[in-house]
Amino acid sequence: MADEQRRAAELTAVQAALAAEHAAVYGYGVVGARTDGQERRAAREAHTAHRARRDRLVRTVRELGGAPQPARAGYVLPYPVPDAEAAIRLAAELEDRVAGVYADLVRASEGARRRAAADALREAAVRSARWRGGGVAFPGLAERAADAQRAEQAGSR
Repeated sequence: MADEQRRAAELTAVQAALAAEHAAVYGYGVVGARTDGQERRAAREAHTAHRARRDRLVRTVRELGGAPQPARAGYVLPYPVPDAEAAIRLAAELEDRVAGVYADLVRASEGARRRAAADALREAAVRSARWRGGGVAFPGLAERAADAQRAEQAGSR
């Protein structure tokens, strides 16, 4: 039974990573549309990387016996993105969110899947730091703490 529970927890974490990758692919379409030059090239590269990870996660969900969650037709952005400055902030936030779900997947998986999740976490942290101009000590965890703090502050209003 413990093995079934572990497998179910891993499938849940893989599905969460897949959902985050779907959102990142969508979000990078917005980032690319609002940037130019070097930022647009970086957005295109990130978009390609997230599409590739998304496709691998679809296969992983199937390997674990699940049905991959499809992408939504559209996603609500966390704030308006009228210009390049907002698009760059969005790109960093997308990467932070992706890092968070991969941190969860690292905890829920073992072996090759854990290594792949750790690689994805590292890549998201590096992209986030590039977009933001600096990184955080514990990518994927610091963002979760900040999200929880914001939610707590919003609840106390």
